[in-house]
Amino acid sequence: MHEARLYQKLEDDTVRCSLCAHRCTIREGKQGVCGVRINRGGTLYAATFGKVIAEAVDPIEKKPLYHFLPGTLSYSLGTIGCNFHCEHCQNWHISQQTLEMEALRDLAPEEGVERARASGSASIAWTYNEPTIWHEYPLAMGALARKKGLGTVYVTNGYITEEGLREISSVLNAFRVDLKSFSDTFYRKVCGGRLQPILDATALAKELGMHVETVTLVIPGQNDSMEEMEALIRWVLENLGPDTPMHFTRFHPDYKMLDVRPTEIRTLEKIYERAKELGLHYPYLGNVGGHPYENTYCPACGGLVIERSGYSTRIVGLEDHTCTECGGHIEYVSKID
Repeated sequence: MHEARLYQKLEDDTVRCSLCAHRCTIREGKQGVCGVRINRGGTLYAATFGKVIAEAVDPIEKKPLYHFLPGTLSYSLGTIGCNFHCEHCQNWHISQQTLEMEALRDLAPEEGVERARASGSASIAWTYNEPTIWHEYPLAMGALARKKGLGTVYVTNGYITEEGLREISSVLNAFRVDLKSFSDTFYRKVCGGRLQPILDATALAKELGMHVETVTLVIPGQNDSMEEMEALIRWVLENLGPDTPMHFTRFHPDYKMLDVRPTEIRTLEKIYERAKELGLHYPYLGNVGGHPYENTYCPACGGLVIERSGYSTRIVGLEDHTCTECGGHIEYVSKID
């Protein structure tokens, strides 16, 4: 197996992983919370390096990323494991799987890049499960991808250490992060983690020059109070800026939350409208196909600049980064340097 990065060797063949915010101390023969970083004889191994379970060519809007190479395709890869155990996980069948899963197959970094190019994709996204715990693989593939002019994307829960984020930042363009709640209690109870490391990582990703978009799955009775949503929006405004796209998505029952009802669309609309009032330029609703709040509007004049229906995208009032109606600036990533 592939030796891991970012760990310390301790006494008695014990190691401490410093990749994610759990900072697991792992005894010989055991694995971290993620289930895929394993201590064998005092050496930490990344057991899923080059092991893929999900591969697809998706519209970039499916990530969702609305201001990063809009209208393009993204070659998307996932493996097994996660450093969270969210009760509402929609990909639990792979995120909570073990290494014995027979569907895992080999895909070398070089081959992944070539498959991405052959697909006509403008970027590679590590997604479906948590990419942080796959660190060595995106690091290797990302370096090759950048040389070929491809963009690179993490679809992440953000539970990564400063060390891990600084290292992967050298090959990463976009950080699409779940801000699942603005409550530490929610994170501890529902996800098995903490809020502050995610806020720290998200702010650092912005500081390091990555394109950042946030997603919050709005769950009835769990994180849907307007007070909490306002606090979250204010944090984004203060720490990431008003041009940060924030996606508020509709919850559907899944995994261990089958008894929770879907989110009322009016609840999402109220959050969207409050975000606009607070000064956020680009709020969006998700999992509400065909809703006008999926579109991008000019923050200066309100004119429609990007129209979306499902995952199809049509630029209607935008030339380069300029609104054709009023000349206002629209912030988005149009190309990879």
